[in-house]
Amino acid sequence: MNAAWVSKLKKNRYLYLLLLPGLLYFLVFKYAPMWGVLISFQNYQPFLGFWNSEWIGFTHFENFFAHPDFFRLLRNTLILGLYDLIFFFPAPVIIALMLNEVRLMLFKRWIQTLIYIPHFISMVIVASMTYVFLTTQGGIVNEIIFNLTGSKINFLADPDWFRPLIILQIMWKETGWGTIIFLAALATVDMEQYEAAVVDGATRFQRLIHITLPAIRSVIVILLILRLGNFLDTGFEQIFLMTNSLNRSVADVFDTYVYFVGITQGAFSYSTAIGLFKSLVGIVLIYGSNWLAKRFGQEGIY
Repeated sequence: MNAAWVSKLKKNRYLYLLLLPGLLYFLVFKYAPMWGVLISFQNYQPFLGFWNSEWIGFTHFENFFAHPDFFRLLRNTLILGLYDLIFFFPAPVIIALMLNEVRLMLFKRWIQTLIYIPHFISMVIVASMTYVFLTTQGGIVNEIIFNLTGSKINFLADPDWFRPLIILQIMWKETGWGTIIFLAALATVDMEQYEAAVVDGATRFQRLIHITLPAIRSVIVILLILRLGNFLDTGFEQIFLMTNSLNRSVADVFDTYVYFVGITQGAFSYSTAIGLFKSLVGIVLIYGSNWLAKRFGQEGIY
């Protein structure tokens, strides 16, 4: 073993000790389970085990792509992913920029605390709150609508309302928490730039466009690239909780399909093939968006 490497290891032993729990977490829960994707190329039978099950190649992928539900699942997943990028992703940026303009620190911290709290609420509670507010059987929102119009809207069963409700839930729950990174990036902006801009007669909006946004542009790009890697991950728990027999035509996505096929029907190999397909799409999106970011002069993630 290299003596210089041993010396460096001894010198920084406490730092490496701090690194150990995180390293073990990724090895045990992230890298080790990756071998399980091999069953997507098998007709996996639990009683035969991992090595003795029959290898069938790409049969599960072919069956999945030829399945009548594939394009419906793909459409529903893509639409929710696009809604997420269009409506949710910019929300933390906008809120962070608004908070950055607040000069009264007590008020700013009070607002931050209020918008952080929903992040710690379980999605089960969020779905329950949505039901209580929107149900036609005494829901406060429908009662107000009924008093104003004389009719009620079945938000929970109408397929047209499913996607807006999903995005609104995500925005309410996670927007405040998402501002943390952007507020941290804004804290690094040199205040002398703002002072110089004020001297030059720049308005607050001009300072926002020419100083604030360029300062956090690289952070926005990196988070967008990472977000695209999870483009097909619409969130199983939330979708599952909000799905019913009347909105299932727009609610079924890859995540819920994997659950119903893999867990309730025991098609482990088939559901693993679907998960691997999602992962490959995510990798392609990350590499593609990173390449585009570099083409446009941004740093990217590597």
